[in-house]
Amino acid sequence: MCTAGFAYKQALKRRLLSESAMKLMAIPYGNTDPVRPNRELIAAFAIVALQAVAAIFFLVDSIDEIILQLGTGIDVPVILECLVAIALIAGVVMGARHTRKLMAEARRRDGALAIARGALAEILKSRFTEWRLSAGESEVALFAIKGCSVSEIAILRNTATGTVRSQLSQIYTKAGVTSQSMLTSIFLDELL
Repeated sequence: MCTAGFAYKQALKRRLLSESAMKLMAIPYGNTDPVRPNRELIAAFAIVALQAVAAIFFLVDSIDEIILQLGTGIDVPVILECLVAIALIAGVVMGARHTRKLMAEARRRDGALAIARGALAEILKSRFTEWRLSAGESEVALFAIKGCSVSEIAILRNTATGTVRSQLSQIYTKAGVTSQSMLTSIFLDELL
């Protein structure tokens, strides 16, 4: 096997194993960078703040023109400009409230997703223990549940495909199923 192929295989194996371990330990993986949500939050509030500054500018400008025209009579366009500025401020307030609601909903969904990940990890752990799977069988079962093929599992575990087939057969027998899709459905049924 070439060096690049070996390096790719090792990197893939580390990634899948670390994801599997994190799932089993109920630690979320993927984009857990706390900076990204903060950037999105800052961007949303920056836009609302810019709109607020523009609205205040237009309102102050309109009020200034009204004050200047008090002695000569107020023009209709100045009144309309003032009304538009007030509507813009109302829109900014509503936009800020809506942004806060969206951010709260996103936090709630993130929390629910974390709970679901934890629930899946607990279900996997309890079923693997109930079925008395060995460490190797647990790893193979986890890869199978993730949708990996026999050949992919063999590459990731650095074993022969026959070994993986044998382990899958033992897993299916212990789980009381006959296929990879049936094995996966056990866990989906419990989450639904």
